[in-house]
Amino acid sequence: MLQAASELIRTSVEPVLEQYRPAILSSLKFSKLTLGTIAPQFTGVSIVEDGDSGVTMELELQWDGNPSIILDIRTRVGLALPIQVKNIGFTGVFRLIFKPLVEEFPCFGAVSYSLREKKKLDFTLKVVGGDISSIPGISDAIEETIRDAIEDTITWPVRKVVPILPGDYSDLELKPVGTLEVKLVQAKELTNKDFIGKSDPFAYVYIRPLRDRMKRSKTINNQLNPVWNEHFEFVVEDVSTQYLTAKIYDDEGIQASELIGCVQIPLRDLQPGKVKDVWLKLVKDLEIQRDNKYRGQVHLELLYYPYGMENGCSNPFADPKFSMTSLEKALKSGDGAEVTDNEKASAHRKRDVIVRGVLSVTVISAEYLPSMDLMGKADPYVVLQMKKTETKNKTRVVNDSLNPAWNQTFDFVVEDGLHDMLILEVWDHDTFGKDYIGRCIMTLTRVIMEGEYKDNFPLEGAKSGRLNLHLKWAPQPIYRDS
Repeated sequence: MLQAASELIRTSVEPVLEQYRPAILSSLKFSKLTLGTIAPQFTGVSIVEDGDSGVTMELELQWDGNPSIILDIRTRVGLALPIQVKNIGFTGVFRLIFKPLVEEFPCFGAVSYSLREKKKLDFTLKVVGGDISSIPGISDAIEETIRDAIEDTITWPVRKVVPILPGDYSDLELKPVGTLEVKLVQAKELTNKDFIGKSDPFAYVYIRPLRDRMKRSKTINNQLNPVWNEHFEFVVEDVSTQYLTAKIYDDEGIQASELIGCVQIPLRDLQPGKVKDVWLKLVKDLEIQRDNKYRGQVHLELLYYPYGMENGCSNPFADPKFSMTSLEKALKSGDGAEVTDNEKASAHRKRDVIVRGVLSVTVISAEYLPSMDLMGKADPYVVLQMKKTETKNKTRVVNDSLNPAWNQTFDFVVEDGLHDMLILEVWDHDTFGKDYIGRCIMTLTRVIMEGEYKDNFPLEGAKSGRLNLHLKWAPQPIYRDS
């Protein structure tokens, strides 16, 4: 069994090792691979029936083996090194899927296998007859490559399909099922990791922890309440089991970045075609959540759009109807005024699409504002600003009220709606100045999709308080040539 597994690992993993081979190496292959004589211990078994279509078996296993694994690597300068992989310790859950069920023996047409959960994977690297630490960067690069290869080769939702009976089992293979649009909006109250000044936070956002699928935000220097407003897009392969992960780090320049905290949200919690706006508390470890220390919060906006969705809901980041010019619509429908050949050519040139429109914001009221003077009252007003253009408006002052009503409407011309933000700050007016109360920051994705909506929004940075708003979007699509 171990000999067969050794050959299976060699043929499956070696091409992926080459795919993720670090730039400092010219070659990375197995020169020897045997899994030794110690078999894995199965510590738990569970069976999950999938109706009449299949049966899933999950095996929890632990393996502290005595393998003999030697990697033959060659550096760009021609140096050849035999690297031994030692002291392997692994704990995880192995998944077997017997599907489809048939009447013919052995009662299933194919078996798929995958590593559903990798709880622990430890190993050490050693140069045969030398010290790997004497070559800077080699050890970390090889370890990262090995972990990427395991993730990309066999970790769920990746699965290997082995036909048992003749037939077409392409439907069992891994396929993309949709797109996840993610806005990394902001974070607040981050733990300060610097002795002098404040942290310089950035984020990694991903579904699968592969180098080519992880997205990195820009670094915001000297800030514990950073605003990123960055958009990322991810391919979803199994909405029922996959998670979105965001990890916030303090950028330490040439030194290793220090983790501030991380969050995870299951994709099954997202309603297809609906924007989900969430604040999530950062934790130290996604697996072991024993540390209750407050590390701050991160603000995410999520939109899951399955392929082939036909309920009339469209993805504004991909659907051309959100960004077509009137000329393009005329060309598409064949109706309307006659257009010239030059106009047709212009309409089909490569372009960077932007979503332009007018945003109408009605500041209805606020509730439960904190008191700001000795009389237990406040004199609040609201300043509204579009982040990109810095266009500002403000409401009138309502004297002596913690629950003010304004009912004032302001219009903003927005040039790039999918990447702009609306910032509302509540201030207390004083005779000799003003005092900050709190703010709301929101993207425009929801109002672009829904056209208009009413909602209330908690004030960030305030002990209490909410703003009641009515937002409306009037699209005026244009395009820019590139």
